[in-house]
Amino acid sequence: MTVALSPTPVLETERLVLRAPQARDWEAWRDFYLSERGHWFRPVKNPTAEDAWRSFAAITGHWVLRGWGMFIMTERGSDQGFGAVGPWMPESWPEAEIAWSVWSQDAEGKGYVAEAARAVIAHAFRDLNWSTAVSYIDPNNTRSSALAERLGARPDPTAAHPGEPPIVVWRHPEPQEAAA
Repeated sequence: MTVALSPTPVLETERLVLRAPQARDWEAWRDFYLSERGHWFRPVKNPTAEDAWRSFAAITGHWVLRGWGMFIMTERGSDQGFGAVGPWMPESWPEAEIAWSVWSQDAEGKGYVAEAARAVIAHAFRDLNWSTAVSYIDPNNTRSSALAERLGARPDPTAAHPGEPPIVVWRHPEPQEAAA
């Protein structure tokens, strides 16, 4: 039995298909969340499979509660999820965020997240009518900070952020295609 959120948009780029999370993404998310690679995304030091389940349920449920959420990245021609990129705004967030994670180390360094993030940022401004977007990044997460900079975002030291410092708020410019 296949269970999927419906209706949810599907975004396509040159190399990627971005879709809502589905039950078949659970194992890849769990493995990522419990690995050292997932430490940026978890509030606990010694996560369990139950913690991973709750986190995945939050990603999936965000679509129901907000009407939008994180997209699962897949390569065209494959439906195997290898990361997530999308609009994100838990109840306590001061602003809507564009967030990302790459679950598979094999997917790093190929420009997939930048390609997906550009599509998601355009979607947020154009289709969700956002007037601003940020990414909340730990300053020690140098790869995410470098990606935010490549996307044209700049640190906004005056912006509020969720959680305890240190967090750098990277403010994204409105994409040209969204402004048109």
